[in-house]
Amino acid sequence: MGNDRISLPIKRLDPSIELPSYAHAGDAGLDLRANEDVVLRPLERRLVPTGLAIAVPEGYAGFVQPRSGLAFKEGLSMANTPGLIDAHYRGELKVCVVNLDATHDITITRGERIAQLVIQKVPEVCLREVGELDETDRGTGGFGSSGV
Repeated sequence: MGNDRISLPIKRLDPSIELPSYAHAGDAGLDLRANEDVVLRPLERRLVPTGLAIAVPEGYAGFVQPRSGLAFKEGLSMANTPGLIDAHYRGELKVCVVNLDATHDITITRGERIAQLVIQKVPEVCLREVGELDETDRGTGGFGSSGV
């Protein structure tokens, strides 16, 4: 992952839960695991506990993202993607999952990898109100203006 490393304090709220880990060298996201068995009915959403709490360093934020394989193969995604973890939050990490399959249940087994945690540096933004914004080639075009 290069030389850019930060220390991330983590607390197991359940001593038996596995700590998050990278699946492969160079991955951006640490895999988060479910701390309980869950059955999601079609189109149902639920908060799934991870059994973990973290202390994101000041100047950083945590972003919880869906796992692409689960989304594609099973229809399991997140209702609030990305889930934002501010540096001052100290509660349990929970993943707001949703079953996007309209016909089949999705079973999540305790210990199963359900999401990824990405830690990113985030600058404090100082707003500067202006009367006009600089012109760009794109201008105000959005929502498909550059083609589908």
